[in-house]
Amino acid sequence: MLKPHLLLLGVLKISLILFPLFNKAQAQSAYPNKPVTLVVTYAPGGLGDMLARQIAEQLTLKTKQNFVVENKPGATGALGTRYVTKAKPDGYTLLLGQTGEIVINTFVSKELGYDSMRDLKPVALIGEVPLTLVVAGNASTNSVSDLIKKAKSNPDKLVYASSGTATPGHLAAAAFTQAAGIDMIHAPYKGAGPATADVLGGHVDMFFSSTPSILQLVESKKLKALAVSSLKRTNVLPEVRTVSEEGFKDFSFTLWGGVFAPNGTPEDVLNYLSKEINAILEDPNFYKALEKDGVLIKANSRKDFNDFLKNEFTKYSKIVKSIDLKSE
Repeated sequence: MLKPHLLLLGVLKISLILFPLFNKAQAQSAYPNKPVTLVVTYAPGGLGDMLARQIAEQLTLKTKQNFVVENKPGATGALGTRYVTKAKPDGYTLLLGQTGEIVINTFVSKELGYDSMRDLKPVALIGEVPLTLVVAGNASTNSVSDLIKKAKSNPDKLVYASSGTATPGHLAAAAFTQAAGIDMIHAPYKGAGPATADVLGGHVDMFFSSTPSILQLVESKKLKALAVSSLKRTNVLPEVRTVSEEGFKDFSFTLWGGVFAPNGTPEDVLNYLSKEINAILEDPNFYKALEKDGVLIKANSRKDFNDFLKNEFTKYSKIVKSIDLKSE
């Protein structure tokens, strides 16, 4: 039989071994126990910023910890993305990643300083916004078929605008012209504002624009909406058919935003975030708040989001190669 002092010593040794493990488990189960930073890679006011602030507000309410949005614009989203990939993978620095910096930059930028599929872990897709194919309100073009007929009758004469080279709108238009078998000239602008102005003025023939930014112009009939680029119609323009419905099966180019964490973030933290975000996405009040801006929302697992991203990489890789868009 062990002497009392030896038994006590053994208990102390076991306690010293187990105490750090208990502390670690307790710390992880307590996540989040301090403010969380959600990085947006563009200046305030855009889709990503709006999605980030909406989800951060709801996460703050649900977790009783502050989720703080921090804007880190620069290098077409690469600056903020790189910052998150280098952050400590503990769940306290997250990214609101979007189509450009997560997918498109991979194919058009030589020195990103990160590999989004290697250095980031997808947590949840927050929402998608369709692009809308618009023409001037006084144009003789009234449908997608009208536009295609006009382009085929005037090869290499019609012009499509974009808010910049290698933007989703540019690549959506390039994919559309290829699928339709028409030749049009690309006119890249420095932003959606100048591009929209030239569509209104009749200086260019079409533009795949972010839906929220042209909604009022369509409602006032200054622009005509011929089709939307999502697989599903948008509730803000319910009468406008999708490009897919116009005969281009599975055509889907959207602006989207989702939450990512640095690679190495503990699985329990990733699962916790996914669970809490999806509970928010399923809340009718949250859905309605974003639906009025044309955002398409549906709950999604981490695997769902990962599969979505794989499809996006495949799609954009094909179109970038097909138009021979060079890396810069």
